[in-house]
Amino acid sequence: MIPNSRPRIRWAVLLALLTVGALALAACSTGSGGGSGGTKTPQPTSTSTPRARLTTTPGDGAKNVGINTGDIRAAVQNGTLTSVTLTNQNTGKAVAGAMAASKVSWRPEKGLERGTPYVLTAKAKDPGGKTLAKIAHFTTVSEGNSVIAFFTPEPDTKVGVGMEVSFNLDKPVKNEKAVESAVTITSSGGEHAVGHWFNPQRLDFRPKEYWTPGSVVKVRLKLAGVKVSPGVYGVQDKTFSFTVGRSQISTVDAAKQSMTVVRDGSPLKTIPVSSGSPSHGTYNGTMVISEKYQQTKMDSTTVGLGSEYNIPDVPHAQRLTRSGTFIHGNYWAAPSTFGSQATSHGCVGMRDAQGGTDTSTPAGWFYSNSLIGDVVIVKNSAGGGQVAPDNGINGWNLPWDKWTAGSALK
Repeated sequence: MIPNSRPRIRWAVLLALLTVGALALAACSTGSGGGSGGTKTPQPTSTSTPRARLTTTPGDGAKNVGINTGDIRAAVQNGTLTSVTLTNQNTGKAVAGAMAASKVSWRPEKGLERGTPYVLTAKAKDPGGKTLAKIAHFTTVSEGNSVIAFFTPEPDTKVGVGMEVSFNLDKPVKNEKAVESAVTITSSGGEHAVGHWFNPQRLDFRPKEYWTPGSVVKVRLKLAGVKVSPGVYGVQDKTFSFTVGRSQISTVDAAKQSMTVVRDGSPLKTIPVSSGSPSHGTYNGTMVISEKYQQTKMDSTTVGLGSEYNIPDVPHAQRLTRSGTFIHGNYWAAPSTFGSQATSHGCVGMRDAQGGTDTSTPAGWFYSNSLIGDVVIVKNSAGGGQVAPDNGINGWNLPWDKWTAGSALK
C-alpha cells in the first residue's frame, strides 16, 4: 500500500480570436467654377495601401489577466504577423504559441501561470512591406484571488465504464451552485451525469448506471469569471472528451481468494488472489482503478503501518483507493499462497514475476487487460469494512438517491 498520489493535473482553455475593424483611408475633393471662364478641379484617385493595424490582448500594463489561451492573443488587420513571442519574466522562458495559417493571429498553446509577469511582443508588416511592432507587459491574476480545478480523467483517453468525472479545486468553494452549474457533461450513450459534493473542494459527476461501452463523453468546464467565494473567481475554461471502452467488471471473493473477470457480460478469466489478512482486511465494496504503475514502491511507513514492509519494485500495481489500496503483482510470496491464503496488508495480490514486464503472469495479464475506470468489486473480506465513497473514484458505493442529494442543483 502507498498513500494517495496527487491527481494528474491536466487543464487548458478555449481559443477566441479577436477580429479588429479596419481603418481605411480615402481622399475625395471636388471644385466647380461659376460661369464663363470657370475652372473645375479634377477629383484625385487614392492609390495608398490601407495601413496595417496591430493589436495585443491584453494591452500594455494590464493586471489580473486571465490565464486561459483565449485571454492572450496578437492579431493584425491589413497585414501579416512576422513574429510573436510571449515570455515569462520570472523564468525568462518563452511560452510556446500557435500562429494561424493566414498569419493574422497568434495565441499561446497552453494556459499561463497565475500571479506571473509576462511580456508579449508582436511584429507585423503591411502589404507594402512597412513594419510595425507592439509590446505589452502584463501580470496574470493572483493565486489568492483565483481558483483552479484539477480533474480526472485525462482528456482524449479511453476509460472503463466506472469512470467518474472528478474535480478537485485548490480552494474551498462557498458558491457550490455556481460552480456546479459551470460544468456540462453529455454522453453519446444518453447517460445523464449528476454532480455530488464530497466536500467544499471536491465535486464528482457520474450517471445512475455505468457509462455505455463505446460511448463518447464530453465535458465542458466554464469556470472563468465565476465567483466561487467572496473575492475569489474561477479562471478556467476547458472542454475535453473521453471514450468509454468495453465493459470490464472484476469481482474478488475474499472467502474463496479468487477473482472473476467479466468482459461485456461474459466471464473471461478467473485469477487466484491473496487479499488482506484478518488484521489488515481489504475493503469491501465497489472500487474503480484510478492509476496504473508498471512498477512502484510500497512503504508501510507511509500508510501508518510502521516498518512492516518496504518493497521498491511492486509490479503491475493499479490503485483502488486514495488511502493506498492496490490490486498488484506479488513476486515474493510462494505460488501456493494465491487462491488459498489472505496474507496482504489490505491490497489484493496476484502471482507475478519481478520487473513488471512479464505479461504472461496472472498480474501481468490483468494489468495489460485493464483500463483506468475499470470496476473491481470486493466481497466477503473479513475485517475490511466498507470502502468510503470518497476514498478514490468510488462514488458507486452511494445509492442514487444519496448521490443526487449531494448535488447543489437539486
